[in-house]
Amino acid sequence: MSGFPYLTLMTFVPLAGTILILLLPRDRVETIKRVAALFSLVPLVLAFAVWAQWDQALPRAYGMVLLEHAEWIPSLGISYTMGTDGLSFPLVFLTALLTFLAVVASWHMISHRQKDFFALLLLLETGMMGVFLALDYVVFYVFWELVLVPMYFLIGIWGGPRREYAAIKFFIYTLVGSVVMLVGILALYFGTGAETFNMMEIAAAAESRIPARTQLWIFLALYLGFAVKVPVFPFHTWLPDAHVEAPTPISVVLAAILLKMGTYGFLRISYPTLPDAAKHFVVMFAALGLVNIIYGALTAMAQKDLKKLVAYSSISHMGFVLLGLAAGTPLAIAGAMYMNISHGLISGMLFLMVGAIYDRTHTREIPALRGLYVTVPVIATVLAFTAFANLGLPGLAGFIAEFFVLAGTFPVSVTWVAMAVVGMLVVAGFNLWMMQRILMGEPKQEYAGLPDARPIELFTYVPVVALILVLGVAPGVLMRFLNGPALEIVQRLGGM
Repeated sequence: MSGFPYLTLMTFVPLAGTILILLLPRDRVETIKRVAALFSLVPLVLAFAVWAQWDQALPRAYGMVLLEHAEWIPSLGISYTMGTDGLSFPLVFLTALLTFLAVVASWHMISHRQKDFFALLLLLETGMMGVFLALDYVVFYVFWELVLVPMYFLIGIWGGPRREYAAIKFFIYTLVGSVVMLVGILALYFGTGAETFNMMEIAAAAESRIPARTQLWIFLALYLGFAVKVPVFPFHTWLPDAHVEAPTPISVVLAAILLKMGTYGFLRISYPTLPDAAKHFVVMFAALGLVNIIYGALTAMAQKDLKKLVAYSSISHMGFVLLGLAAGTPLAIAGAMYMNISHGLISGMLFLMVGAIYDRTHTREIPALRGLYVTVPVIATVLAFTAFANLGLPGLAGFIAEFFVLAGTFPVSVTWVAMAVVGMLVVAGFNLWMMQRILMGEPKQEYAGLPDARPIELFTYVPVVALILVLGVAPGVLMRFLNGPALEIVQRLGGM
């Protein structure tokens, strides 16, 4: 690829959109909406451009396909280093796509303080992009913390009745995790004596320069910061509250992208930098992954609120990522990466559907809903499609991700696979139960004549539905990015 600054533009164009929106008069609502859509569309267009040139690109330093570097604070070894490879690019593309669709969905879902909302949403995109692209620990941490601020206000201002509680709980959980993670980063910096915050250079020096016992403590510090974001049991309790209270577009971004920041941290930082410590905690990873899978599924089955059901479903599915990391085989780790993307698409679509139903019926209570196939057949069909993807129906993206994780885990532990399958059965059960309750039967009288999907809603549904289908029948589309990084991580681990 040329020296064109794709990564810098993908990261900072949304920030430019935030600044422009803040300069616009508050009453220019339509202009603000169009500016937000335009400045969130640019990163998506750039991501398509990078994808189109991927196979022709020459590898750069650190195995990156794209790399952009500039000195920032050389006296401390801090540099603006941004890069993308097969591990980060699918997440960058997911961020660009889902943020753009969240902006478009917000056009009719957000009815007050639109200027502030869209400015914060674009600022959030800058933070998320930076997390997935930064290769310097200080730059990474700045973007990591940047995500916290707009998300706090997006939940706290535009959320539901308990929005302040949910926003503060989210803020406290993630801030504590971030501070502990910062301690781990500083321990890596001073422990290696590398005089740089470059992730790759610290990873190359950490094993030989940091005592084995110290590596375990550093790994745990990093683990806590990332585990809160995933979230891993028992650090998960902020997520259902945040999802229930957040406005629909923010629930989409939270489930589809923010949770992946944690699993990305494991894959980019924890495993390659401290492989011996990672091997030491394999059983813990597996146990917590299985707890996530089974506990999340059982708790989802007990929910009456659609949003809470999808939130606990997310906890369950992120357990498969942890299980794949614990197995440590190339296929299992590739499956964990695949689950990141498939879950992002499926959970994002589920929250869009919950928002569409609530917009029409003004309730998310499952016992209060029935017969939606009669009243809103298009919305009901898309919801059924996404729920089948969520339960792992063959031919859809969710099945491929789960299959890769289980197939990669089988040679390591049949017991782990058997326990994960129990969780999968529960996931299938609550998805089928949910569909039977709200889609079938005679509709309530008050729901007669509800409007079906609007054109702008179909615009947000079609690309996600298409990708769920494509990744279910042609996994090579995504695996071409994931195979290389998965092999590199396994080689770094030296086999587990």
